Amino acid sequence: MGSVGASFLKAPQQTSISLNYFQIFCKAWCNPATKREKHHNTYKNIMKKLFSLLLASAFTISMASAQTATDLHKKHYNLDSEGLAIKGYDPVSYFTVQKAQEGKKDITLTAEGITYRFATTQDRDLFKANPAKYQPQYGGWCAYAMGATGEKVDIDPGTFKLLDGKLYLFYNKFFNNTKKTWDKDEANLKRKADANWDKIIK
Repeated sequence: MGSVGASFLKAPQQTSISLNYFQIFCKAWCNPATKREKHHNTYKNIMKKLFSLLLASAFTISMASAQTATDLHKKHYNLDSEGLAIKGYDPVSYFTVQKAQEGKKDITLTAEGITYRFATTQDRDLFKANPAKYQPQYGGWCAYAMGATGEKVDIDPGTFKLLDGKLYLFYNKFFNNTKKTWDKDEANLKRKADANWDKIIK
């Protein structure tokens, strides 16, 4: 038989084989187990992309929050021209030795854009572990003035009070010790000061 006849006889066989492969592929694609695997893989891919998106969003929000806190502190806290808080006094010494102590220029720490000085490296380490515990209330402004008028009034670092584990500072100049006035109406003034400070930092 000629080559043309031989090719003609082989063609149906090749077509049959191709159809068999196509049928096998269709069965596999339509098989419930295959569908489940496809759906599972699709679900995994979607979850991976969603997780990556959430992670990126969380990071962005965290950075924005940190930036916002720093900006708020620089804008509203009682700082000198160099961003120094409490006129260079050690915020931790009010708690550890119950008195105002000037910090040293070579023992400092910057937290959220604010620089603090400390009398000892131990005080600095304590502050670093928990800044919120030692930071003065109302951004370091006079507690009495914040309660009485809601104004930002400067303080005397040596005039202070520890109340419920928090540090409050007061104006004390020209025979006007505002801590004494605060003590006479503390509960009321504190309530008003808390509310006034919340309005300022919002």
